[in-house]
Amino acid sequence: MSSASNIDFELRGEYIELDKLLKATGLADSGGQARMMITEGLVRVDGRPESRKTAKIRAGQVVQCQDVRIRVLPDPHQD
Repeated sequence: MSSASNIDFELRGEYIELDKLLKATGLADSGGQARMMITEGLVRVDGRPESRKTAKIRAGQVVQCQDVRIRVLPDPHQD
């Protein structure tokens, strides 16, 4: 069995930048640490490595960082 954990993250708006998402979910303690994780190739978006620190992550996308999977959900306050 995998020990991976899952996080559901609700957007506030249309998108969130990848480095801010890692910080907002607690996977990175700071923006600098988040950017380092992305640079080191530890982050995948929809199964593909992502090297753009400010890639726009939108609802429906899945971000994987080490053994944590973040499912990005739509902003519940948008219609």
